[in-house]
This record gives sequence, C-alpha cells and structure tokens, in this order.
Amino acid sequence: MSEPALTFEHTTKTYDRQTVLNDVMLSIPRGEVIALVGHNGAGKTTMMKLLLGLIRPTSGRVRVMGADPASRASLDSKYTLGFLPELVAFQQAMTGLEVMNFYSRLKRTGLARNGELLERVGLSDAANNRIKTYSKGMRQRLGLAQALLGEPKIMLLDEPTSGLDPALRRSFYTIISELKSSGVTIMLSSHALSELETHVDKIAIMNEGQLMATGSLDQLRQQAHMPVRIRVRTQDVSASHIADLLDGTTVSQINGRMVEFSCEPKDKMILIRRIAKLGIAVTDMEIELPSLDQLYSHYRGETGTGNTRVRLS
Repeated sequence: MSEPALTFEHTTKTYDRQTVLNDVMLSIPRGEVIALVGHNGAGKTTMMKLLLGLIRPTSGRVRVMGADPASRASLDSKYTLGFLPELVAFQQAMTGLEVMNFYSRLKRTGLARNGELLERVGLSDAANNRIKTYSKGMRQRLGLAQALLGEPKIMLLDEPTSGLDPALRRSFYTIISELKSSGVTIMLSSHALSELETHVDKIAIMNEGQLMATGSLDQLRQQAHMPVRIRVRTQDVSASHIADLLDGTTVSQINGRMVEFSCEPKDKMILIRRIAKLGIAVTDMEIELPSLDQLYSHYRGETGTGNTRVRLS
C-alpha cells in the first residue's frame, strides 16, 4: 500500500498558550478529495498552513507525501503542490497572463501552458487585461489557474468557490473531477456545505480546533444515527390508515393523504420494502436523508447529542 498523501499524527498547534489545533489524527490517501468544513476559527486554515510548511506543529507530526513540509529537504517537493488561498491578491497593474508568467518562474515551470490554463478557467479573453479590471470571481479563477501550474500532485484550496456564480461553481467542480481522475489529491475548505455533498470522497468536520468526525457522507450519516424521513402520498387510502398498516414505525406527521415516517439509515430499505408490500396505490414517495448542513450541526453538538469525536476509515 502506498504512503498517504497527507498525514496529521496527533497534531497540535498553539499560539501564546491558545490551542488552535488539538490532537488531530487524519490520513488522506493519494487521489482522494477531502473537504474541511467548520466555522471561522475551527482550524481549517491552520491545517493548510502546516501542510504548506509555513508553520510547524507545537506537537505531533505533519507529513506531505511522507516528508516534513517544513524541512529543507522537502523544498523540491513543494513544486508539486498547488495552493489557492481564501483571499486572493495580485498586483493590480499586471495582466492575467503576466501574473501567470510570474508564478511560473517562481515555481520553475515553463510558460508554454499558461494560456491554456487561463482558457481552462475561463479567462482566455481577459488574459491581457489588468487585474484592477477583474471582478472578485475573475481573480478567484486566476488564483485557481496559478494553483494548477506545474501539474501539482496535491492541491490545497481554501474557500475556492468564493465569489463564483453557480455556472462557474459547476465549472470549478468539473476541474476538480478531472484532477481527481488524474490522481491528484485535493483538500478544500468551504462554507457552502450543500455543494460539497456530491463532489468529495471524504468530509472532515472541524470544531474549535478539534476533528469531530471524518468519513464519507454515508459513513457520517450512519454514525450520527440521525433519522431518515420518508413521506408517502396515496390516492385512495387515508394517511392515518397507512400509519395503521405500518404499525411499529415512527410516524412523524399525518396530513390528509400524506404520512411521514422516520427511521435510522440502516432501516431505510426495510421500511421502503414494507411500504411496497402494502398493496396500495402510492402516488408519491420522498426520501430525505440528513444533509451535510444537518450533520455538521449534529457533530458540533447543536442537536443535543454532545460533542463526540468520531473517526471513520
């Protein structure tokens, strides 16, 4: 088995006796896309700074492709890492192409593909325009283009879709999918939780410097034991009669021809099969799984369950 791309081993970071990262254990296999989610101050940006080698952990270890990112020996490997900060700032008098050429020289990559990268992020028409004319979304796309320089094997993206409209967000995740297909490991942070659900392999939920839970969306749902809601509408049988037929289930709501049941995720298919066997004319069925927003609140202890750390492989 190959070495993980990114590793945190009992990693703690403190500033002036204030703990901003507390005993984090996290391992990201190569080629995975992981999302860090958490409020401001949860520790997401600190984790990225540690991976970039900009700061060192107070205790524990951080490894990028098996090497200490803050060591002199890892300098060459940094050229295979792309980074997009949350706040993108470029020299206003430079053009988009000049910015790309500047970062190409810093990263010791050739200039030949810079126009292609600008086209990839939708900036080919603005390549020779000065940055001062760029909108926030255009600057964000330029930041992504510079992060792609040198065909990095690891991408660290801090709030990468900030300032992008829905169409550009879709375009961004298309690029993420292409990078993943080519074996790139991607760590991104975002406050837009709903858009992450179908675009990442794993989610790490941070709260006040602690890693509260890690796993795929399905794993987080199973571990949280939050209810799945199934709404059934029928044409010729009353909702109360459906509830009677499914005695022993949890009925959340009855309203005319619609009844809502709730169950644990592991019992979802059992309940659906029971509904299918009723022999009644079901005109509609809606299945509502716990969303990432709801899971985030749960693991932060906002639903009365307490803050319990969970790690899932």
